[in-house]
Amino acid sequence: MRGEALPSAARLARIVQPVLGRSESTRAALIPVRKSAAWWDLAQDERRQIFEERSRHVSLGLRYLPAIARRLYHCRDMGEPFDFLTWFEYAEDDAKRFEELVAELRRSPEWEFVEREVDVRLAR
Repeated sequence: MRGEALPSAARLARIVQPVLGRSESTRAALIPVRKSAAWWDLAQDERRQIFEERSRHVSLGLRYLPAIARRLYHCRDMGEPFDFLTWFEYAEDDAKRFEELVAELRRSPEWEFVEREVDVRLAR
């Protein structure tokens, strides 16, 4: 496998995510997302194909590491109003890059299945 590109999920697993709470990370965003019933009605392999191949969700996010730290929480099976909660932290100097990341995600085929999102921004 030497010299071959690793699949996105495998690459992500090998990259150390930046820690949260870095002193330079004075900006944060909490973005809860609920996907539509149409998304959850798709077979898992269909969802994975949209997520990985068409939307390139993971590989897109990799381009913004380590400037933007994130933590994802899955809560669909917990009876919560959102399926995912994502917490992002970044430095003020990286605010434009964060906006680029969010805009790219929102233009992706996967985003067509987002039924509801809330975008909360914080600064310290």
